[in-house]
Parts: sequence; structure tokens; C-alpha cells
Amino acid sequence: MKLAIRHETLYRYTSPLTYTIQQLRLTPRVETHQHLLSWTIDTSGQRHAFTDAYGNLCHMLTITDSHDTVRIVVTGEVEVLPLDRGRLLDNGTLSPLVFTVPTRLTEATDYIQAFAEKNLHGTGSSELLKLAEAICGAVAYQSGATAVTSTANDALQLGQGVCQDHAHLFIACCHTRNIPVRYVSGYIDSGSTGHAESHAWVDVWVEELDFTGWVSIDVTHACFASDAHCRLAVARDYDSAAPVSGVRRGGGEESLDVSVKVVPLCAQ
Repeated sequence: MKLAIRHETLYRYTSPLTYTIQQLRLTPRVETHQHLLSWTIDTSGQRHAFTDAYGNLCHMLTITDSHDTVRIVVTGEVEVLPLDRGRLLDNGTLSPLVFTVPTRLTEATDYIQAFAEKNLHGTGSSELLKLAEAICGAVAYQSGATAVTSTANDALQLGQGVCQDHAHLFIACCHTRNIPVRYVSGYIDSGSTGHAESHAWVDVWVEELDFTGWVSIDVTHACFASDAHCRLAVARDYDSAAPVSGVRRGGGEESLDVSVKVVPLCAQ
């Protein structure tokens, strides 16, 4: 699958800013099944490229002139090859144990412990896919029901959330069994699902008779990720994989508009 992607992020402010610094994780990862055909990032200010601790391709954006908007536009094409049952061919350089550490967003509370005990019955791919199905049943997809600061426990108690919440809850459940699992941010060819084309899912470490490594699972759709998924970043949770994050000086009130368009160009 070749995906044409356009992602625009626009911040507006009620008064001028004197300084903005943003960390951008907006460049698709270099992986065996994913090839970058073209990619551009259009912003004002200065950008410095670097690779973070998780191997994600990042830029540090700084704007020091007076400004009342910050506009970030990325466009490009990515070729993504199908995955066999979500199995990734790259295990990466980090130990999987790095991804057994809980965070504020993925803490396994007593409520989550009980949910995992009821719905996580093994560590194989099929059992983990059933956990995704249980999460979809317990947390209905509802845009706007939660915020980027909402925890896995918040979403489970509310019974509503978005892809980020589904991923966090899956991670929290896996932590109850010390199963390595990582958060994935990226894009999806959403087709007829109606879900946002900016997406989040998980990679979970499995050890099966014929495979040991990362298996990518789209929790929101309770399926293995494949060539409809373009991977931007992996980390322990949303906070460390967010496409755009940073701080500012000045600016008054902030408003945010995000537009994402993913178009499949061809299938192989």
C-alpha cells in the first residue's frame, strides 16, 4: 500500500508569543516494512533534526520572533508492506523490558487489575487480540469523550474514549502480567470506519513457537496492524510519542485546529 499523507496543525493565540519550542515526531519511522518515498515538513522558525531514545525521527522547532500563530504542515508518501499477523521484522535496539515500566497514563489500578484478570487469559497473539476485543466492548469509541491527559483508568471508568485510550488501557493490562508493550502513534487509511486518520495502537512482545518479537495490534479495531498503518513513533505512552508537544511564552488563550488526510494511492 502506498499512502499519501497531509497533516496540518495550526495553533492560534489571542495575543503575540515571544517564544515557542515544539518537539515534532512527524516523520515516519524507518522500518523493514515501511519505506519513505517523500516527506516534507513546512514550518516557520528553526528546526533541528535528532533521533530520540526510542529511535524515533524527531525535530526540535524553535520560533523566537513575535508571532500569534504556529502552523506545521507535513506532506509525503509512504509505502507500507503487509504484515503477517501483525508481526514486525525489526525488534529494535532496546530491550523489550524497557516497555514494562508503567507511566502516569498507563498505571494498572485495582480497577484495571480486575479487568485484566477477567479478560487477559494468555500471552499469545490470539489471547492478546481477545483483550483488544474486550477493551473495545468496555470503552466505546467516542470522539471528545477524553483528553490527552486522561489515563487508562479514566477511560475504563467512563466507558468511552478514543484510540489513545484504547492503547493506554491495553498497555496497562499487559503491565499486570509484565508483558512488554509499547504505544504507537501514526496514521491510518481509515476507509469507512469513520475514525480519525491520526491514529494510535500498540506493539506487544510475544514469544510463540514460530515467532518471538513485536506484534502490532490496532486495539480500536481489534485487529492486527498491517499496510493501512503508517508508523510515526513508538514509546511508553502518548506523552513520549506525541506528534507535537512543547511550551510557549506569552500568547494568551490558545486554540488548536488539526487536519489529517490519508489517501491510498495503490495496493500491491
